[in-house]
Amino acid sequence: MENAVKEILEHIGEDTKREGLIDTPKRVRKAWEFMCSGYNQNAEEIINKALFTTTNDEMVVVKDIEFYSMCEHHMLPIIGKVHVAYIPDGKVVGLSKIPRVVDVFARRLQIQEQLTEQICDAINEAIKPKGVAVVVDARHMCMEMRGVEKICSTTVTSALRGLFKKDKKTKDEFLSIISSSFHK
Repeated sequence: MENAVKEILEHIGEDTKREGLIDTPKRVRKAWEFMCSGYNQNAEEIINKALFTTTNDEMVVVKDIEFYSMCEHHMLPIIGKVHVAYIPDGKVVGLSKIPRVVDVFARRLQIQEQLTEQICDAINEAIKPKGVAVVVDARHMCMEMRGVEKICSTTVTSALRGLFKKDKKTKDEFLSIISSSFHK
């Protein structure tokens, strides 16, 4: 990978022996290893380590989970927030595990639509709740830095399972909660 980075730098006209670029290939390799660390993680294992029995059957929402990912088409950043809700059916998961599941899938080359589905399905399969809802709101640097160059435009995607898909009242409650300004 370091040789590939050096080739890219040379291709764009840089002097790879220049002081500021000498360690760049190593730094880029380390950055990419971190940004793509989701390939080495398993969402189900993360969730299963923190499942707890409960009698609660009301909506659990974790909102404004900041994330970054990399667009699989241009390998440029996607930056945004994820909102996750589920309705327990005998089990809840430790709250810190929800953002960890987001990172598992965000730290891979992605498209936003797939990221949204993967988070939703992982939670649905591991917890087996009465319903799961995921909304992702993100900026795509491939749209802002190149191409159409539309600064600050956002893309919103959703994935709904169970009661969130079947029951309009449940879906509306979730959407109301994630649009509220609690603690902002």
